[in-house]
Amino acid sequence: MFSESEWELLRNIIQNGLWKAIGETLLMTFVPTILAFVIGLPLGVVLVTGEEKGIHPLPGWLMKLLNFVINILRSVPFLILLIVVLPLSRLLVGTTVGTKAIIAPLVIAAFPFVARLVETSIREVDGGVVEAAQSMGAGTWQIILKVLIPEARPALISNFMVALITIFGYGAMSGAVGGGGLGRIAVNYGYNRYQPLVMYFAVILLVILVQIFQGVGNVLVKKSDKRIR
Repeated sequence: MFSESEWELLRNIIQNGLWKAIGETLLMTFVPTILAFVIGLPLGVVLVTGEEKGIHPLPGWLMKLLNFVINILRSVPFLILLIVVLPLSRLLVGTTVGTKAIIAPLVIAAFPFVARLVETSIREVDGGVVEAAQSMGAGTWQIILKVLIPEARPALISNFMVALITIFGYGAMSGAVGGGGLGRIAVNYGYNRYQPLVMYFAVILLVILVQIFQGVGNVLVKKSDKRIR
């Protein structure tokens, strides 16, 4: 089914570049996801608490601006956004090719998505719990840190895994425009060189990693959800 040259190329990749590619893939997944949550978590909280009937209303123009920026960034397809943001990567890391160059576009593509996920998670918190905290004299920060985020923890963890897997997919797609990792192997050594064996191998590894991420996420959600105990 596959030629000897394909098997030889695959063996060479496994021996000389596989672990590096897996490491690059994990780097392009976890670093942007964490940075996206550093930006997206407070944004998502503000989208809920800062609305007109929230616990700390903000000026209407500011809320409209935040929603507008988030919606604009979410509406741009990732590959287009990647190309647009590559000059920023050159400014930050001195290149537009490779693993490090892809991190900035991944963060910019991911944090609006994360903000919406966080917003959805916070909105799932029972309003009665918030009202009880307010009746006991809790301030805005106390409600956010001791009520909203703890009560939304299972949903936040679940959505963290959704974001992680989405960014993982973005990172794999970036192989088409100079990114590293398993995506680069699938595109450069598999698709572009007409070596389907290499491409299938990289795709299978990507699927296995996704299953591992999802399995770990499911365990963490169950452990954090008080209703399952």
